[in-house]
Amino acid sequence: MGTTMLVILSYVAIFVLLIFIVISLIKRKKLKEYRRELELLDKKKNEIESAPIVSELAKLETLVKNDKIEEKYKEWFNTFEDIKNNDIPKINDMIIDLDAYLDKKQYKEYHINVAKTELAIYKARNATDYLLDEIKEVNLSEEKYRRIITKLKTKYRELNDAFEAKRNEYEEIANPIELQFENIEKRFQDFEYYMDQNDYQEVYHIVKGIDIMIDHMGIVIEEVPDLVLLANRIIPKRIEQITETYSDLKNKKYPLKHLKIEYNVEESLKNVNKILDRIKVLNLENCMFELKTMLEYLDSLFDEFEIEKQAKKEYEESKEVFDKRLEKTTGEVNDIYAQMDDIKSMYDLKDEDIKAIDAVNEKTKELNTEYKTLIKGASRKKTPYSELSVSIKEYLDKLKIIEDELDVSLKNLGHLYDDEVRAREQLDEIQELLKQSKARIRSYKLPIVSDAYFVQLQEANESILEIIKELERKPIVIKTLNTRVDTSRDLVLKLFNTTNEMIKTAKIAEYSIVYGNRYRSENINIDSGLNQAQMLFYKGNYKKSLEVTLSTIERIDKNIRKKVTEIYEKNK
Repeated sequence: MGTTMLVILSYVAIFVLLIFIVISLIKRKKLKEYRRELELLDKKKNEIESAPIVSELAKLETLVKNDKIEEKYKEWFNTFEDIKNNDIPKINDMIIDLDAYLDKKQYKEYHINVAKTELAIYKARNATDYLLDEIKEVNLSEEKYRRIITKLKTKYRELNDAFEAKRNEYEEIANPIELQFENIEKRFQDFEYYMDQNDYQEVYHIVKGIDIMIDHMGIVIEEVPDLVLLANRIIPKRIEQITETYSDLKNKKYPLKHLKIEYNVEESLKNVNKILDRIKVLNLENCMFELKTMLEYLDSLFDEFEIEKQAKKEYEESKEVFDKRLEKTTGEVNDIYAQMDDIKSMYDLKDEDIKAIDAVNEKTKELNTEYKTLIKGASRKKTPYSELSVSIKEYLDKLKIIEDELDVSLKNLGHLYDDEVRAREQLDEIQELLKQSKARIRSYKLPIVSDAYFVQLQEANESILEIIKELERKPIVIKTLNTRVDTSRDLVLKLFNTTNEMIKTAKIAEYSIVYGNRYRSENINIDSGLNQAQMLFYKGNYKKSLEVTLSTIERIDKNIRKKVTEIYEKNK
């Protein structure tokens, strides 16, 4: 038991020792990191101290030739002295304090003050860098501005050479351009003067001004010939052509007031002169855009002239077509109205038919009125042909609708007359068919005709009389007339078919009985059957007579039906 306790205590002791060793190692590692951090801060402080401000200020002493530079020199020197004598010592003390905190293991105070030290170094570093940049800017100014001005002089000579090579293309703008070149020359001279004075602030503004002037001259040299060509040649020539074309069209009585040619031409000339005034002072802003826009507008006027020419042609062609069609439609409508009383007395017109004709008449009158107004305006030469062309096409569309409606009305009226004519023709055909039926029934002297046949005949005669009555009635009700005709045709056709069928059956029955007489002596049953068939025949029951005859003879002659049919066909 004692041994076990001793072992456990040994393990615990070893474990505690290990923890102590690990904690010690961590603390040592942290301390090393803090020391490296201090070394880095000290290095940054030394970099600020070692900035080449002193040498740059020494270079600047040789350039001090005016009050401005001298004033800047003193300002920069005092700023550097303040950083060197105040900021750097303060940062150095802060680093020493940080080292002391580490020695005393005051890590909380260390962390608070390390951030303050970093901020102080950052501010001092920024102040030093800014100061150094400003001093270098002055020290390097001569080289920099000489390099820039050399490039600007090269561009200047190139622009001047380009101008001189095409001087005649600049016309009256050549003198303002020369003056501007002279102004640039004077600015080059100013540059040399202020460079000698080492007044780099003024040099900066001069160089910037020259750069802007040369860029502007580049635009001037490139654009002015085109602007002059547009303003002095192309646009005036276009205006002259427009004026001539406009005058010619006016002499041909084209109404062109809506284009406001005189006003727009006058305004265009004013605007060209205003733009030229701006070009003369080398103010080219929007000049090219405005001149091109003006040229596009002037060119569009030629399109407008062509539109009016084409519109006149279309208007005159459409007008000719419209006149003929309107006259024809108006005449047809007037003819209908002139015959309306007769039509009403002849036919029982529907209300919708009369209303449709009235509607067509009203629309025709309205169109005639509108058209007269259009023609009146056209005769005064106030309405452009482009508008007239559109209007006449709209009128043609309206007229087409009226024509279609009139066609429907005329067809409806035409159907009434056609139905009457057709009824009369069919009446003749029906009467002829009835006549044939009567003739046939008389030509074949049947022993007897059934009452049913005479009923059909009576119905057929009465139906014909109904047609005749309907045709004699005024006004004629076409619907009723057509019904009478259809009914009569069906009845007469039925009678005609009945007549033919009855005569055909009677003939075949008669032929069959005559044919069967040869077999009377051979068989008493045949004799009896034929006697029965004869009796049916004379009673007018021809169909039954035929059936009895054929059935009787078939006892001896199986082909009797075929033979009888052949006999009928031969004697038909």
